[in-house]
Amino acid sequence: MNISIYQADAFTGELFRGNPAAVCPLDSWLPDATLQAIAAENNLSETAFFIPKGKDYHLRWFTPAIEVDLCGHATLATAHVLYEHLGYREPSINFQSRSGLLSVSREDGHYILDFPTDVLEPTLAPKALKEGLQVSPLEVLAGREDFLVVLGSEAEVAALRPDFRLLKQVKGRGVIVTAPGDSVDFVSRCFFPNAGIDEDPVTGSAHTTLTPYWAERLGKQELLARQISRRGGEVKCTMLGERVALAGKAVTYMVGEILV
Repeated sequence: MNISIYQADAFTGELFRGNPAAVCPLDSWLPDATLQAIAAENNLSETAFFIPKGKDYHLRWFTPAIEVDLCGHATLATAHVLYEHLGYREPSINFQSRSGLLSVSREDGHYILDFPTDVLEPTLAPKALKEGLQVSPLEVLAGREDFLVVLGSEAEVAALRPDFRLLKQVKGRGVIVTAPGDSVDFVSRCFFPNAGIDEDPVTGSAHTTLTPYWAERLGKQELLARQISRRGGEVKCTMLGERVALAGKAVTYMVGEILV
């Protein structure tokens, strides 16, 4: 069986920056074990698979280790593949997913993701989290899947050298660390060793957690964010009540074929 594969860098307009994602269009679902094996072979933070479903598409995302409930950068990459390589021409794309209905539109060179926002509650930092990051947070909040750790400055976030062995003991998907940005509204780094990704380059789903926090703290609905991983990337964030719009660019790196 021959399966088309595309690889795109998301949340960037430059090759070799942002977050790379693989995208595989399918006519029907392959066995889950095969999907997981392809994702492991790709060894990227996410591989997206999608099939047509009426006028919409059913979309799934796999890390090298697990299937996840929500992934922003691979959704953006999938929309990019549909628009740029597969002839999609409608104003927006609807994706059915494990996180409900997601939509992506295109405007002024950006792809705009319409995602549900996270719900945050203040919490005490688990011992493994504090020791794994080796910091004293200003705040720690718990979202549906991740801990949100707030520090005082961009420099503190950039200087983190986590102990991933300890962070892997923290329950949930992972840890998002954030602070006010020097030249943007906020910065972040994201660590997901439980999902097989020590540090994710640019994490769309994390901004469904970050945006409501910073929108309330800064008193503004539109924010510019930067994830300051080694590759780096920018996300334009807009609060839409219980939804959030996340805008970013994408660029194609590779077009190929998998032989399964």
